[in-house]
Amino acid sequence: MGILNAILLLAVLVCAVGVSLTKNLLSAVIIFMTQSLVMCIIWILLESPDLAITEAAVGAGVTSMLMFAALKRIHALDDKERDDDDEE
Repeated sequence: MGILNAILLLAVLVCAVGVSLTKNLLSAVIIFMTQSLVMCIIWILLESPDLAITEAAVGAGVTSMLMFAALKRIHALDDKERDDDDEE
């Protein structure tokens, strides 16, 4: 069980550093979602199901959807598609 905890904590740290270092906003949101889901698993292992459900619903669900909506609103997702079309 200790190895699993260490792996999950390492995953949270890697996600936190990854969000800070990535230049692509869409990748940052996806990494943030991953970190939130790993935290959900950690809460389950700590026998705190109420916090796990809240983390999954708010962290991975609502917050991520708001971030996707913000990226769409500022046309950050459209710019990626245009850059891909220009390269072809």
